[in-house]
Amino acid sequence: MILSLARHRRSVITAVGVFVCLLAGVMPTAQAISTYNSRPATERTNVGEMFGLYDQDHDGVLDRFSPACSGTMISDNVYLTAAHCLALWRAGTRFYVSLDQDVRSELDQAAALGLTGQAEADWFVANGHAVEGDRYWDPDYTRANPVDLGVIDFSTRSTNPADVWTFTPATLPAADELSMLGSRALDADSWTTVGYGTQQADHSDGGKPTFPGGEVRLEAPMGFNSMPLPWVRLSAIESRDFGSACYGDSGGPNFVTVNGQDILASITVTGDAECKATNVTYRMDIASTRSFLSGFVALP
Repeated sequence: MILSLARHRRSVITAVGVFVCLLAGVMPTAQAISTYNSRPATERTNVGEMFGLYDQDHDGVLDRFSPACSGTMISDNVYLTAAHCLALWRAGTRFYVSLDQDVRSELDQAAALGLTGQAEADWFVANGHAVEGDRYWDPDYTRANPVDLGVIDFSTRSTNPADVWTFTPATLPAADELSMLGSRALDADSWTTVGYGTQQADHSDGGKPTFPGGEVRLEAPMGFNSMPLPWVRLSAIESRDFGSACYGDSGGPNFVTVNGQDILASITVTGDAECKATNVTYRMDIASTRSFLSGFVALP
């Protein structure tokens, strides 16, 4: 999907099947939760939003603290997101994660205090709204290769998210679990997408579509569509009572409920430009995903 854009000028293109936001030389991507059929995800305490702190005007000062993609804690000190959310920032960027429900109000508080850049990031950390970590992404990832996996790791830091928030890490699937369940069973199971992104396209002003909202954790039901490797395609059709991911939700989780247990089946990576039809997600049960994640967490 595309980087969360609530505070920034938008410029969106399609490239290699992924929507890419060109943001002052920063090129992470991501999507968000629609307003239709969505609700606040207050119980999803293991889902958070990531930020990048970077030098916007190339003067050697980290002067921009930007909310970006969504993601999920899969252990006390590992936050799972998409590679494109991490790999395309400028050199020297620092990375933070917040597990707060309403990051928008905290950004507004920081703005009211006149805080920007490093001072804004420091305020988030000092007030228990964010924790800094280290980024890693699958070494096979390129914009032409959809191995779209990344993590922010806190294992070498003095503070990790479990020191600040109470949460239970998400449950990952076993090897080939989705394949073994099969499309018929997955179609009958309940799917939920979660993230901090924007709303679906708004054409009310008669011009180019805008994508309002963002930086608040929402969730929406979705429907199983198909499972062409390495993807799970999910339906976002409103008339079927489904919601959608949108800009800012990349890296965010898509849970499937199997025998009463939520399993983090896939992460959001792209979808349709207006956030009203399809969520394209990357599978967590396939060998390439498990190979990368095994370097950070114990797998089922």
